[in-house]
Amino acid sequence: MYTIEAENVSRVYGKGAAAFVAVDGVSLQVAKGELVALLGTNGAGKTSLVEVLQGSAPAAAGQVKLFGQDPIRDRQAIRPRSGIMLQEAGFAQELTVGETLRMWAGTLSQPRPVAEALELTELSHRTHVRIKSLSGGEKRRLDLALATLGRPELLFLDEPTTGLDPASRRRTWELIRGMLSRGATILLTTHYLEEAEELADRVLIMAGGKIRTEGTVSQIVASQPATIQFADTALPDDVLAALPARTGHIVHERGHTKLRSVDLHTTLRALLAAADAQGLHLDQLDARAASLEQAFLQLSANIAEHDASPAAPPSSANPARRQSAPAR
Repeated sequence: MYTIEAENVSRVYGKGAAAFVAVDGVSLQVAKGELVALLGTNGAGKTSLVEVLQGSAPAAAGQVKLFGQDPIRDRQAIRPRSGIMLQEAGFAQELTVGETLRMWAGTLSQPRPVAEALELTELSHRTHVRIKSLSGGEKRRLDLALATLGRPELLFLDEPTTGLDPASRRRTWELIRGMLSRGATILLTTHYLEEAEELADRVLIMAGGKIRTEGTVSQIVASQPATIQFADTALPDDVLAALPARTGHIVHERGHTKLRSVDLHTTLRALLAAADAQGLHLDQLDARAASLEQAFLQLSANIAEHDASPAAPPSSANPARRQSAPAR
């Protein structure tokens, strides 16, 4: 049994001609102890999907199970086992940090000590400070403290490190890794692709309300061409064009030649041999595999181009494009 299961889930804002399909027939599974990162540009439908998965919004179609139970109908059974960190949590602004945590701890059966939650999220020195006086980054750390107060088996983390400085972001990653080491299951949305690279067992890329691609970071990166760049030489383009595993156009700009390869080592080996055969040295040679960021940007561009094509099939739910509520 998966910790999270979703089958053909849709979410629609509005009705009739004004309907907007924010989540369109999504199916996914997340295993116990796995961290899955959900990526997508603004408006891809990530938050709309997460809200359905965690049970805070109903699905227009399809089925969701958490621990094999319905997140809405079986809310009382699921709530003690799960924690939720949203992009924007509603705090009572006049309460202090400590008061907020103690109040929330009172609703849980086996909360971690408030002092421990404060220490883990670097808020001990702000215990007696009112919420309204916290910085944006401090409020995000308070969100995380509240989400983890009940020692949850399942965590939904929606942009958990937004507003944090790089050092605090990395310390938050260590906290998340600690939860994973203790068997927690985590669904993470993030705009920081480095965060997904560092933490995720699998990545799902969402666009237009659909999951468009998924896999490990290595699998997704491997699906995109590597780049080889060097200072312009006398090596003719017909030789470069014949290199094995080369793909796309050969680009000459700003005194450099750039080409792409679906097998970096094969193309690079052939390039060096071709240069050596002509007695040439490749200055400023730089060969590198695609990063997750490059893969994400290329996939997003490919999806946008496909969806804009007249030949692209219409949505399986509702082709209406007018939006009556934001898809996040």
